[in-house]
Amino acid sequence: MARATLIGFSAVAMWALLALLTDASGTMPPFQLSAITFAIGTCVGFVARLFMPAAKPEPIPAIVWVIGIGGLFGYHFFYFTALRNAPAVEASLIAYLWPLLIVLGSALMPGEKLAWNHVAGALLGLAGTFLIVTKGGGLAFDPRYGFGYAMAAVCAVLWSSYSLLSRRFPSVPTTIVTWFCLATSVLSLVCHLLLEQTVWPANAGQWLAVFGLGLMPVGAAFYAWDIGVKRGNIQVLGAASYAAPLLSTLVLIVAGFAEPSLRILAACVLITGGAVLAAKSLLFGKRQAVENGAGA
Repeated sequence: MARATLIGFSAVAMWALLALLTDASGTMPPFQLSAITFAIGTCVGFVARLFMPAAKPEPIPAIVWVIGIGGLFGYHFFYFTALRNAPAVEASLIAYLWPLLIVLGSALMPGEKLAWNHVAGALLGLAGTFLIVTKGGGLAFDPRYGFGYAMAAVCAVLWSSYSLLSRRFPSVPTTIVTWFCLATSVLSLVCHLLLEQTVWPANAGQWLAVFGLGLMPVGAAFYAWDIGVKRGNIQVLGAASYAAPLLSTLVLIVAGFAEPSLRILAACVLITGGAVLAAKSLLFGKRQAVENGAGA
């Protein structure tokens, strides 16, 4: 379980590159960027299949297709819609409720045990994310943007539901994510043709950023996340997912696009502390087991 949890957290680490690579990709509209990067993510899945042992094909339940495509495409569709209809700060913070919903929703999953430290860890992570997203300022929820806020809430519900429901189908191979990415690419292309004007990258650097997006944050990350939510500690993954906005900010600082501050340090303490608290039983329980074994 610990190995699968680490693999799942590698997805969080890859999502931390999303802001930097998106900014470096130029002015391509979101659905066009989504269509291209998910097409690259599909190729990542096909390449990975070459190195995986051949498995006996089994029928995939129809509900798995609904969950997978609804999760990947649905989240991005409603997130883009939220950003078009509400201020980015408030919409992003509402959307970032999904890790907390994963932790709370895990209590409804068979075989899962929700403890106080999981909830407390997720709340600390949310507090740290609040500092990052608001940049130390306040929130101004305006009724005029109610539709956008609602769309952001749908994002949070969709991604947390996708993550939790995927756990109910552990026998479904991770290679199925390849087809989820392909469907998301096609549907994003349809949305682009209907809603946006095509804008291509202006130079090789922007194309490289687009490729990087499809390779990691929009590609390998979804495969790693599937392994994590199916076989790892989902409460720890949920709380630790709040590290994504923190790591993203740290990447921007290293790249010279942002300045370090006490606010970032405070967010770092809150999110890291929350992740450690959520993983308390996993970390210290394992240590205690090793000590008991050595004493025997």
